[in-house]
Amino acid sequence: MNTVQPMYEQFKLQKRIYQASRRGDNRQVRRLQRLLIKSWSAKVLAVRRVTQDNTGKKTAGVDGIKSLTPKQRLNLVKNLSLKRRVKPIRRVWIPKPGKTEKRPLGIPVMHDRATQALVKMAIEPQWEAKFESNSYGFRPGRSCHDAIQALHDMLRHHSKYVLDADISGCFDNINHKALLKKINVSPYITRIVKQWLKAGILDNGTFQKNEKGTPQGGVCSPLLANIALHGMEELIKSINKNAYMVRYADDFVVLHNELKVIEKCKLAIEKWLKEIGLELKPSKTKVVNTLENHDGQKPGFDFLSFNVRQYKVSKYNSGKRMKGFKTLIKPSKNSIQRHKDQIKKVVSKGKAKPQLALIKELNPIVRGWTNYHSTKVSSDAFKYLTHFTVQTLMKWARRRHPKKSLHWIYQKYFGYHEGYQWTFMSGNIRLLKHSETQIKRWVKVIHDKSPYNGNWVYWSTRMGKHPEVNKKVAYLLKQQKGKCSHCGLRFNMEDLMEIHHIDKNHHNNKWENLALLHRHCHDEAHMTNA
Repeated sequence: MNTVQPMYEQFKLQKRIYQASRRGDNRQVRRLQRLLIKSWSAKVLAVRRVTQDNTGKKTAGVDGIKSLTPKQRLNLVKNLSLKRRVKPIRRVWIPKPGKTEKRPLGIPVMHDRATQALVKMAIEPQWEAKFESNSYGFRPGRSCHDAIQALHDMLRHHSKYVLDADISGCFDNINHKALLKKINVSPYITRIVKQWLKAGILDNGTFQKNEKGTPQGGVCSPLLANIALHGMEELIKSINKNAYMVRYADDFVVLHNELKVIEKCKLAIEKWLKEIGLELKPSKTKVVNTLENHDGQKPGFDFLSFNVRQYKVSKYNSGKRMKGFKTLIKPSKNSIQRHKDQIKKVVSKGKAKPQLALIKELNPIVRGWTNYHSTKVSSDAFKYLTHFTVQTLMKWARRRHPKKSLHWIYQKYFGYHEGYQWTFMSGNIRLLKHSETQIKRWVKVIHDKSPYNGNWVYWSTRMGKHPEVNKKVAYLLKQQKGKCSHCGLRFNMEDLMEIHHIDKNHHNNKWENLALLHRHCHDEAHMTNA
């Protein structure tokens, strides 16, 4: 089946929903949503998203079904209906990074996942037209880097007091009644959303009723949580127009020059959250100053694995007139420590592994961490972690060869590469250094831009420049002008992309042999050429 037409029809409807929502035409929004939900194109794309594109496609729900054949996927499209009774979700517990406690996930059955993806297609453009400009979590085209850059822009000219807050168990405690009232969709969609919320939980064979919360793991859960928390920024602005908020999912900060305003904002937020069944987490909620000590708290705060702080400097520095401070955003100490622990864990488990296997296991970890932190003041942290990694690997090597000299160990495991003599390498394969990652500033998304406005040139350009995008992918995006070379459609912000080797030789990495495809297009290309 040709994938181009379904994607085009689905996006055309979503764009119209977005435009109608911007105009405030709720009647037109609901009419278009019904049309999208009933369309064959949207159903096909919803099924493909949860059965082929999604990384959790092989995770089973309570019915045990996880991997579908092409014929089963087609049958799922034919039988996809919002009238079908929703089944309970399967509870899975996963560890939180750097913590002993675990996070609960709720895994719906495959049919319910597909219907959630279908409904999300209809609801998301409606709410993307309404969401506040400084909300960045779980939204298409927005990321952690946009949130951090927004904070930098707010702190460029003045020191501020900050309410650094975290909502306690946000996904698990949202009031169902308040959420369903707020969602503002047709009764047809409201009924199915209510069923998802009330479906119940099967945890280790024990059934539990679900009276509150939007279980994490569902396709629609992040969107529903964002809808529940929508309005916080407007609330802050109603207290003081010069107060600012930056929110990423359930983590948020409020900034203002005056402490009294911050305290008012805190009280107002606590009262507002109670109405939707939520409360602030006392252990993670505090008021700090970005430049001075306040109430026993050191200056600055941690947000999304970065430390945001202002440092005092001379008003005349190198002949230039300064503000008396500078704002620096660096990797947080907790983030650095978690990364160190991860490296030590991999090296410790690899005591008996060959050097090449260890390099291949460590490289994605190093690349991922450095790329994430490469948009801010991270050079010192990168140099420190480069030195730490070499020390850790030297201990690994000395343990393997306790009777050999340091010179012998160096000759066997290390070498000279681009001016750095302590490069951990085996032949031509080497371990990436943290310090070789370049610092590149990230430009924040324009506040009212959305992928549903159809400005694909803007979004394609941003995708290619994102710090976490692979260099090969970024180059191919530019060469292909943001389009998939198989289907000819532009890449969406949420699309999964894969590099295709045209001659099927994965060792031939010449540019003329590489093409960037959607994941499903990559599968089709291999099936066609098989």
